[in-house]
Amino acid sequence: MKLSIALQVSYSRLELILRTLFGALYIALPHAFILFFLSIWGGVLSFIAFWMILFSGRYPEHIFEYQVQLIRWRIRVYARIYNLADDYPAFGLSAIDERVTFEVPYPEKVSRLLLLIRIFFGVIYVILPHAFILFFRVIWGSVLSILAWFSVLFTKKFPESWHEFLVGTLRWETRVGLYMSFMTDTYPPFSAK
Repeated sequence: MKLSIALQVSYSRLELILRTLFGALYIALPHAFILFFLSIWGGVLSFIAFWMILFSGRYPEHIFEYQVQLIRWRIRVYARIYNLADDYPAFGLSAIDERVTFEVPYPEKVSRLLLLIRIFFGVIYVILPHAFILFFRVIWGSVLSILAWFSVLFTKKFPESWHEFLVGTLRWETRVGLYMSFMTDTYPPFSAK
């Protein structure tokens, strides 16, 4: 999996203030409304994919592509809400974003055994250990987001290490989600890289 959000040379103070004051109305609300319905459909497709993997050992390619596009759209929105990127996030599953890159290689084969292990024991061996560490990363990331907000407001710069920490946390969360949704058989590393 490859997920990156480009660090800009200069950020817009006006966009920062607009996102802070009205971002919930003009970014989060319209995108969340559409993504809600697309995510319901994504859940139905995940259920279908589970059974197809169980019987054939393959993730249906068209369902896989839909799920990747859905995740890409969410990441575009998160990048703006977390002030990691300027500009308005594009609508649409096939929309292009020059600041956000998200790619997942299609798996030719998915392990049926791992599929069942994830269903029955995934909470124990995946969710709990990753959630424990991610809990503290998210708390620290919230502090960095607040500090970065002031940095962008006064200097128009987002500190590079803070940006990478926040993107890394998003990358880590996404890897766990991909593994638990059967889109990869590679266990998510305890790493933000």
